[in-house]
Amino acid sequence: MVGSIIPSWRYLVNKIIKQIDFKKDNVIVEFGPGTGAFTFKLIKKLEENSKLFVFELNEAFYNNLKSKISDPRVILINDSAEKIGKYLAIHNLSKADVIISSLPLTNLSEEIRLSIVNNAYTSLKQKGKFIQYQYSSTAKELLMNTYKEVKILYTIINMPPAIIYVCEK
Repeated sequence: MVGSIIPSWRYLVNKIIKQIDFKKDNVIVEFGPGTGAFTFKLIKKLEENSKLFVFELNEAFYNNLKSKISDPRVILINDSAEKIGKYLAIHNLSKADVIISSLPLTNLSEEIRLSIVNNAYTSLKQKGKFIQYQYSSTAKELLMNTYKEVKILYTIINMPPAIIYVCEK
């Protein structure tokens, strides 16, 4: 369930955050926030009318985030990222503008990995972005076969160094 034993460094967080246009991207989803390295930065950048859906399956991480976040724009969800469509619908939203995934896709079964990537794709608006970072290139083929456009960025100033996939629907 955990992709790294230490939180993402600010260089990785900032490089990913730069991919989001907070003026127009009002529905943002985060998969696997862990300790909240991205979450707290996202909250600072959110517009007043934005929503941030945060999916954390690990109950200890979820409870930690729940104790620290009281922002009404943030919807914390202790459930699988596979259920993104269900939670968007509950909040009367049809699509997300951006999905950021910190999930360790390599560590997941093929069935769950495919389900998460496919449900994310279905839940994104046209031209929406799915941003996935990994510590290996194992997700590359899956993402290139799913999305129209995949831009690959690297952050060597992180432990471990990370590959960032910025995918556009």
